[in-house]
Amino acid sequence: MNVIPADAIRIFEGEGLDNIHYNLTPSELVEFALSRGEGLTTFTGALRVTTGKYTGRSPNDKFIVDSPAIHNEIDWTGNKPFGTDRYYHLYNRMMAYMQNRNLFVFDGFAGADRKNRVIVRFINEFAWQNLFAHQLFIRPQASGQNLIPDFKVICMPGFKASPAIDGTNSEAFIILNFEAGTILIGGTGYAGEMKKSIFSVMNYILPQEGILPMHCAANVGQYGDTALFFGLSGTGKTTLSADSSRRLIGDDEHGWSDDGIFNIEGGCYAKCIRLSYETEPQIWEAIRFGAVLENVVMDSHSRVVDFDCEKITENTRAAYPVDYIPNALIPGVAGHPTTIVFLTADALGVLPPIAKLTKEQAMYHFLSGYTSKLAGTERGITAPEATFSACFGSPFLPLSPLKYAELLGEKLERYNTNVFLINTGWSGGPYGTGSRMSLLRTRAMVTAAIEGRLDDVEYELDPVFNVYVPTSCPGVPTDVLTPRNTWPDKDAYDRQAQELARLFIKNFSKYENMPLKIIDAGPKA
Repeated sequence: MNVIPADAIRIFEGEGLDNIHYNLTPSELVEFALSRGEGLTTFTGALRVTTGKYTGRSPNDKFIVDSPAIHNEIDWTGNKPFGTDRYYHLYNRMMAYMQNRNLFVFDGFAGADRKNRVIVRFINEFAWQNLFAHQLFIRPQASGQNLIPDFKVICMPGFKASPAIDGTNSEAFIILNFEAGTILIGGTGYAGEMKKSIFSVMNYILPQEGILPMHCAANVGQYGDTALFFGLSGTGKTTLSADSSRRLIGDDEHGWSDDGIFNIEGGCYAKCIRLSYETEPQIWEAIRFGAVLENVVMDSHSRVVDFDCEKITENTRAAYPVDYIPNALIPGVAGHPTTIVFLTADALGVLPPIAKLTKEQAMYHFLSGYTSKLAGTERGITAPEATFSACFGSPFLPLSPLKYAELLGEKLERYNTNVFLINTGWSGGPYGTGSRMSLLRTRAMVTAAIEGRLDDVEYELDPVFNVYVPTSCPGVPTDVLTPRNTWPDKDAYDRQAQELARLFIKNFSKYENMPLKIIDAGPKA
């Protein structure tokens, strides 16, 4: 571990920045946040904050610095370049903004596997955002030592870019400079930009070592059976991985190496709209002192939170350390997965609630990454919108999706992992007509898949989506397993299913050089 003496704390050589609060405890950061008017405490002791007009990620404002050293490695069809000169111009303007301000600095790790971790320094103008970083990433066990960072995240929400001067798309910006090891974030107060920027860094670094970075949650059973839950935000990764009968490894980001899997983070970032104790007791009880609540509606007198209210945004969030979940696995390292679940929230209401995938089907659906973006997760999304996101995390992939798919295929074959596709979206009709799949039934399907209770049941091939659907599943009515049976208007289902199949085929056409057996594993229009 690289260290520097405690009396030689510097953010950057020669910057001369004063008023730096370095590696404060959660209690100290909460005190600062309250004294500076950054937030209020709820009746459970959590810190409640609002993030301004940016209540979700802003993908149109994210860039990668196009330097010669990394130009040929980056997939520029999915990432926006930012000139080196413009980067340093914006960097210098940020440094000027930081002068004479109170700054909060946290040094931590991305990667629970000591052999594959990155040291990250977070530099924040808000105490609450530094608390967020402290809780979401892996905290050093030793105190009194200062780590030399591999990457620095400079997050100044109060500093707004000028598109005409800085070359950004708006006042907000998220700019990754892999060569310099820095990430600049400004103009947006949404803390999720910090965590997803580091995930982008790990998506750049880990494949170079033959490690698959994954946008997934993970847990492990009492017999060491590890399960992964892939899916975009809002599909249920955090909720479904928080299972009282299994140990939580992590809720969002993991790596898969030759030794097994490991959590990239040290905390959870749960979507908490309509949260209740009855459906998600572990998450409910994790929202206590040290946790950060973003954009929830709270009574200013009683300090009681209304989790059902989406007045500010549907993308309300709770950030807390993973060890706030009872029986969490610390450190977050486990063996190779026995079961993988691809989660999709199908707003069209036509995908089967559960299907078992062959290796080729798994490759197809991994590259497709179909779901419906849910309201509030990204800026401008106000209603569910069908989308395809390669590897269930396209916004975070600096490299070609084919690189990650290749790594997945190799590991599925080597470790004989079962893969299931589970629809947590709508049944009986599309969004607005049908109903959302109940969490109780989804949990029953997940449990059956993980426990191997679907290994010996009969399967039928869905004629449109070309996946194998079980004819029975413990805890789930048989009719629910075949989505066409749940629609009052069967012709309407057929039209909608064909429409989604065509969307799949159109999206996958960009992978025309894939082996034919993978292309043929997709839906049939």
